[in-house]
Amino acid sequence: MGTLPILMYHGLHREESSRGRFDPVYSVHPEMFARQLDWLVQQGHRAPLLEDALSGSNTRDVIITFDDGDVSNVEIAMPLLLERGLRAEFFVTTDFIGQCGMLAPDDIRRLAANGMGIGSHGRTHSFLSDLDLADLTAELDDSRCRLQQICGRPIDSLALPGGRGGERELLAAQQLGYRHLLGSVPGPNKRRRADTWLQRLPVTRNLSLDDFAALVHWRGLPARWMQARHAALALPKRVLGNDGYQRLRERLL
Repeated sequence: MGTLPILMYHGLHREESSRGRFDPVYSVHPEMFARQLDWLVQQGHRAPLLEDALSGSNTRDVIITFDDGDVSNVEIAMPLLLERGLRAEFFVTTDFIGQCGMLAPDDIRRLAANGMGIGSHGRTHSFLSDLDLADLTAELDDSRCRLQQICGRPIDSLALPGGRGGERELLAAQQLGYRHLLGSVPGPNKRRRADTWLQRLPVTRNLSLDDFAALVHWRGLPARWMQARHAALALPKRVLGNDGYQRLRERLL
């Protein structure tokens, strides 16, 4: 079994004033997203749903994921995906539903009706590792139940808010019925195991198409740089804590 690249997107925005919630790091330009999709198709990659990829053995599979629930997911990402016969997994933070610039319930139903995957990204986007067990359980269960109510189908995949979580969070999610668990540690997923978080590759605004290609194929300097950056950021996260690190990030941006 080969690797399984899982791409992690957030919103697609041309500029800061675009509809949705612009992030200077993670808001990918729609034209670049279209170029990335075209490259995947030209290279012979498929973009199936997570369930299909994990149960199969196609070495050309690439999973496309979106976190948070930005309105650009349905307005921009979905049409571009459908034009190319590709699908993606959309991980929605349920307290964001209906807020300015975020998906509404009807938007989530449209994504599901068009063959896209829907998963949980928590209820409030709280860092799960900061919550006690009761709050952790409520955070995950409330989100799952609301999404199931909106979509009318089981929700069994979870993406860690902020990538913060470990074994305790994994076990809690599994006990609630989540089967596919995604983190944000960069890597190619050489082993697809149910007892660990799947790795993902963050796609950022300034990522060139050549570097995007190198990440998908997990080769060269971009892959090594991504791993080194993640390791370097682990120290300030431990020292400052999740809230302190987040405040520092916001000031720097």
